Amino acid sequence: MNPPIQFRLSKGEPLTIAESIQREFGITQAAVSQHLRVLRDNGFARSRVDGARRIYSVDTGPLQDVDAWLDRFRAFWEPKLSALDTEIARGKKKRRMAQADSTPAPSDGNVVPDESLSGPARSFSSLK
Repeated sequence: MNPPIQFRLSKGEPLTIAESIQREFGITQAAVSQHLRVLRDNGFARSRVDGARRIYSVDTGPLQDVDAWLDRFRAFWEPKLSALDTEIARGKKKRRMAQADSTPAPSDGNVVPDESLSGPARSFSSLK
């Protein structure tokens, strides 16, 4: 697995964003360019031409607008999603506890006859 893009860039590994995304997600350079163009065309990124390359940067303004719009709904949804998270955690805990209760205790290694078996298998069955 490749280390995260931020880690590679912080170590000074010279990569363009397209190379980083290609390596990280296994998509072609053409697909990366198309996604970056969509972000640019919709105001989420800016670009400038530098020779044969196009240099992209994030435009935080539209993202802040989206965040402000979502803020109107957070007060309504946050308590409900928090309650849902609590219920999911309770359900997971109940399932773990039920599994622990239904899991047979580990055998102490003693071998005893199993009355439901016959012949040679009867003498070699494990304690249940």
